[in-house]
Amino acid sequence: MLRLKDTRHAHTRAFLKPAIKLAEYYGFKPFEDAWKDAPSFRRVVQAREPLAFVRRDERSLVAVARKCAACVKKQPTALLWRIGSTKERSGTPGTSLDLHVVGVPSPVAEVLLILLTDRIAQHAGVEKRAIALNSIGSADSSGRYMRDIGGFLRKHLESISPTLRGRAATDPFGTLVQLIDRGHPIVSRAPQSMEYLTEEERKRFWELLEYLEVLRLPYELHAQILGSRDCWSHTLFEVATTDTETGARLPFAYGGRYDPLISWVSGVPSSAVRVSIECETRGRTRLDRVVSDVPAIYFLHLGREARRKVFDVLELLREADIPVHQSLLYERLGEQMEAARTFGVPYMLIMGHKEATEGNIMVREVATNAQDTVPVNELVGYLKRRRVQNWKPIAV
Repeated sequence: MLRLKDTRHAHTRAFLKPAIKLAEYYGFKPFEDAWKDAPSFRRVVQAREPLAFVRRDERSLVAVARKCAACVKKQPTALLWRIGSTKERSGTPGTSLDLHVVGVPSPVAEVLLILLTDRIAQHAGVEKRAIALNSIGSADSSGRYMRDIGGFLRKHLESISPTLRGRAATDPFGTLVQLIDRGHPIVSRAPQSMEYLTEEERKRFWELLEYLEVLRLPYELHAQILGSRDCWSHTLFEVATTDTETGARLPFAYGGRYDPLISWVSGVPSSAVRVSIECETRGRTRLDRVVSDVPAIYFLHLGREARRKVFDVLELLREADIPVHQSLLYERLGEQMEAARTFGVPYMLIMGHKEATEGNIMVREVATNAQDTVPVNELVGYLKRRRVQNWKPIAV
């Protein structure tokens, strides 16, 4: 959990307000608004078998996952934010900003949440930020891993506390997480989940890491970031800072892909990723709703290389206060064009493989189809000369 004394903010609301503004720039909407417009909650198929939880935050995620599943009944994807409450083991009350990307199976969803978490902490004045990741793969991979964890724990049963020995036989995953939390010496010798990934799962994980390298986000692989295989699959991550007084590691954000859980509650294969950014609760927390500027631009990408560069361009525009609709979560051009038409914007930004490798971007005027190729480092000036930040849609 972030302590306010380690940020530039005096109270919780001061931390949340710019954090939500940043998330909404990337297209996130309030959870309550999406839930209000969702089909009847009762129509979501109820789960059939009990779940095994190994982390404190997993039980509360079930209800949220049900609502997220309902929110994508009308549309294939959703970017959602919500405010929650949390509490440290010491009893310190906290507030969480939870971000969810629903309906996106590709690793770009995790990348988006990791980037936003880093930028939110940076904006709050948190200078030292460390990103740690692990992958537990699919149900088959994590199943093989769990079986070997069970065998490992049986070999070391005598060194385990009597209160945990019974659990080791029925819930090896949960037992290992408890041992990690207690700092038990045997955990350093335990099997690691990444050793059990298939070739396809390794490629998926390396794709995520390549995105982080393109974004210049330092990271480390951390085998002890784990969660219930009934809730999570593939990527789990944590973002931490450092206690300036003791040098201790202070995690403040936890996230991962919870495809198994949202599929369990919806009754159909589904995809979802979530991060929970925690800050201590102090002073004012109530937020006033702010109406964001309407973007005059829609950003399209063509190809893998262009998609990698989208984040850099979006950050450039965000820092210049130029709002933009983006198609980051779409892969096919047809999907992007269809989404662009619904917004009725006067300009499109288009980046293909050629533009991405040359550091350029195409700016197309929708009304005339005229377009210019602009170096990315000159894009902000080009758009401001066309006063795109002052554009207002025509009322119908």
